[in-house]
Amino acid sequence: MSAAPATTHAVADRRAAALRRRRLLLHTVLYILLVLLAVVLLLPFAWMCLTSCKPLEEVQGTHWIPKLWQFENYLYVLGLKAPPGFGSKSFNIQFGIWYFNSFFIAAFVTVLQVFTSSLAAFAFSRLEWPGRDKVFFLYLSTMMVPGLVTMIPNFTLMFNLGLYNTYEGLIIPAAFTAFGTFLLRQFMLGIPKSLDEAAEIDGATPWQVLWDVILPLARPGLLTLAIFTFVGNWGSFFWPLIMIKSETLRTLPIGMLVFNSDYAQQTNLLMAGSVMNIIPVIVLFVALQKFLVRGIQLGAVKG
Repeated sequence: MSAAPATTHAVADRRAAALRRRRLLLHTVLYILLVLLAVVLLLPFAWMCLTSCKPLEEVQGTHWIPKLWQFENYLYVLGLKAPPGFGSKSFNIQFGIWYFNSFFIAAFVTVLQVFTSSLAAFAFSRLEWPGRDKVFFLYLSTMMVPGLVTMIPNFTLMFNLGLYNTYEGLIIPAAFTAFGTFLLRQFMLGIPKSLDEAAEIDGATPWQVLWDVILPLARPGLLTLAIFTFVGNWGSFFWPLIMIKSETLRTLPIGMLVFNSDYAQQTNLLMAGSVMNIIPVIVLFVALQKFLVRGIQLGAVKG
């Protein structure tokens, strides 16, 4: 009688051990594939970083590691030093101005977009008014219109308002977004309504409810939207391309296009500029990664 339970336990142990081995093998294979995929994705970035530290003579070589590390390439791009073969007047790169313009415009648009989206999301998620959901779906339907379709009307409007070739012309059209409103609305729907009611009982106005109750709880969603907005505007190309005429208002993507046109053979300097171009995006993502993942997860499950 006692042999049967022992046999049953032994079979169960063998099955559990086999299941653990199968899971271990599956996880090992999965991790190996992920590591290989990460290496493949990092190879172009590694080549760009290494090429940015090479002399021009080594760029066309087959070796990846520079024989002579030339970190002065970054000084050349920043305009602090003229590269060999160029004078200070013949090599004129306003990289610092491009950098400032991109950062200023991206930061300003991010602040405005988070502010306007939070106001709209609060109205669509916390306030009760006739036709609210219908207006929201109508507002949301604008996301299906490609940006290139509205580019010419936006340009005509900015030109007629006298905002062509200005910071305002680059910032104002990007200060409002249906995507940001949708993202924050979904996030705010998960905040209990009882918090609003408790604040209203204490005499809070709708603005105080938004500022003191909703926004602090919606911080992961706000940071997620801020990251998306900053990265999108940092790399914006087509809108600055048609809106900017002055050299002093060029952003990094436009400046890099001009640099590639004027100094196409300086591949090492082009790669140095590209490395400095993506550094802010990498730093922003690494610093706010946990908020980004949390904001996407929480905002995706709210109905």
